[in-house]
Amino acid sequence: MVVCGDDALAHRLAADLQDVYGERVTLVVPSAREPHRPRIPPPAGALGRAGALLGRVSAAMVRPAPLSPEAAGDGAEPAEETLRILEAAQPDDAALTEAGIAGAGALALVYDDDELNIHAALRARRLNPRLRLVIRLYNRKLGQHLEELLDQAAAVAALGSEDAGDAEGAGATTTVLSDADTVAPALAGAAVAGTSRVIEADGLLLRAVERAPVPPGRPGEPGLCTLALLSASANDPAGATGSAAGDEGPVLLPDDAATAAAADCGTVVLETISYTGRPIRRRWLRGRGAPLASLFSRRLRWSLAGVVGVVLALAVASSLTMGEDPVHAVYLSLLDLFAINDPAINDPAPRKVLQLLSGLTGLLLLPVLVAAAFEGLGTFRSASALRRPPRGLSGHVVLLGLGKVGTRVLARLHEMGIPVVCIEGDPEARGIALARRLRVPTVLGDVTQEGVLEAAMIERAATLLALTSEDTTNLEASLYARSVSPRLRVTLRLFDDRFATAVYRTLRAAHPGALTRSRSVTYLAAPAFAGAMMGRQILGAIPVERRVLLIARFEVRGHAALEGRTVAEVLRPGRLRVLAVDTSAPDDAEPDAAGTAATPPSAEERTPAQLVHELGDDYVLRPQDRVLLVATRQGLGELHARNRQTAEARQSGARQSEARQG
Repeated sequence: MVVCGDDALAHRLAADLQDVYGERVTLVVPSAREPHRPRIPPPAGALGRAGALLGRVSAAMVRPAPLSPEAAGDGAEPAEETLRILEAAQPDDAALTEAGIAGAGALALVYDDDELNIHAALRARRLNPRLRLVIRLYNRKLGQHLEELLDQAAAVAALGSEDAGDAEGAGATTTVLSDADTVAPALAGAAVAGTSRVIEADGLLLRAVERAPVPPGRPGEPGLCTLALLSASANDPAGATGSAAGDEGPVLLPDDAATAAAADCGTVVLETISYTGRPIRRRWLRGRGAPLASLFSRRLRWSLAGVVGVVLALAVASSLTMGEDPVHAVYLSLLDLFAINDPAINDPAPRKVLQLLSGLTGLLLLPVLVAAAFEGLGTFRSASALRRPPRGLSGHVVLLGLGKVGTRVLARLHEMGIPVVCIEGDPEARGIALARRLRVPTVLGDVTQEGVLEAAMIERAATLLALTSEDTTNLEASLYARSVSPRLRVTLRLFDDRFATAVYRTLRAAHPGALTRSRSVTYLAAPAFAGAMMGRQILGAIPVERRVLLIARFEVRGHAALEGRTVAEVLRPGRLRVLAVDTSAPDDAEPDAAGTAATPPSAEERTPAQLVHELGDDYVLRPQDRVLLVATRQGLGELHARNRQTAEARQSGARQSEARQG
């Protein structure tokens, strides 16, 4: 694996590839002795961040001894050199060649400059058409076009080579990721469930939870499935007895019988994350339009209702006293109300009294109409303005910072129906337009100033997400919010991992009853980039003691071990298990006259995948389904091997058929 970058994400990614996946890594950095200098001079507040980055670079250079096969996990081979650091100012042809790009399995380009990543990706695809590329870009649309372009270049190169089948099997794919997009599910999970160990897959949010042994006679908490049975040393470092896993290590992906027999073992259980609080309340007139409460105030609505009641009362009185038709009586009352009727000089006394009362009501109606005009005009003028937090709001999430990361987290929280109040000091920030479009309440102001957090109703909030780019701002806001609400759930973004650990321990010691998380974007984004380097199907990794489980997504079509088999038949205890199935694709339709089949739904049209317990173990996997698997590296290797053997058998059969026809 080759990793090219100029910030902390590159070092974190290299560490994950080496420690979690047991891969040999070549890290290409501008300088291994001092941090990369940005083109724009950094502000004074960035000096501490640069010092922290220097510390991480030094830590990356002084790596411990290579991992043994036992520590690296199942299926890992010992390597003489697991991490090699190469200095290069630019990822040009010479630097990539020296890094061994010709024989590499994957390349990650995680520079903070999108243009630099694109240029390096084009060079790498030309030097090695079979290379798996992972590129860091913030622009989604540009990333989609770049993926199509580089994948098409790899396909053309594969067709021109003699071993085109091997090139396709090597997985020469291109994956474009954004660190802001990858960390959004983890931060949203922290806001909902208080954890950042979250994996997003096909509309589902999943997390792995370690549970202690359940005492006899007490029911255990529900979960999707048991991922592992922990060893005795993991349950009790002082030494425990009666562990099914023993001291040899954890038992990965046990079947139901093994799980039931190991009631005294600690387990790692997979759970779904969902928001169970009060959802966002939207009150609209009919379908689309302006909210009624925003168009007219309650006092004005009652005033208009009172005027209408008086007019009806006058019309009824006129109909009873003068014998007028009810409709004609209402008409005369309105004429008197607007002072456009003739004076009732020669009419009877009741008619004169009713006309005077109508005129008086008209005088009272005039200020009401003027107020309605001003309120309606103000509503339409402020339709594009930011909303204020409504009265009585509670249990919401206070999101501090609407930059790249905050914008993605806001979109994710809004999709989940979680009420959010944003705080941003820059009126021109990236996420202000999104907050205005989604009509999310937003407070403009410096969070370090008194009264800003109170305006966001921090005392009634359930969670604080401090996601600005300044460590001191996030820490100050978290400390003040904790003093206002001691049991508030706090997640703050910190650039320095060691500083984040110190803050976490201090806040946990000061507030043991509250939940505090401190994470850096690189810490949360690195697993997604590492999974993409291992293959586009890999969505994430779950460490279990000294081993690792992989969450992967596969298309059923073309896999002999999946297509036409039930969920129970796919299960291989200790190696492979099905978690969920995406059944949103329609049944294969008969081709039309042009020979084209039904078009599969797009990513926006897909519904969240159905869990196995919703479908049942007897569900037969269709070719158009997509499955979500949890497996060991050995289990995934066997799945790929069986698929490759099936493809080779089909190609051999096709060649024999062509030979017979010839």
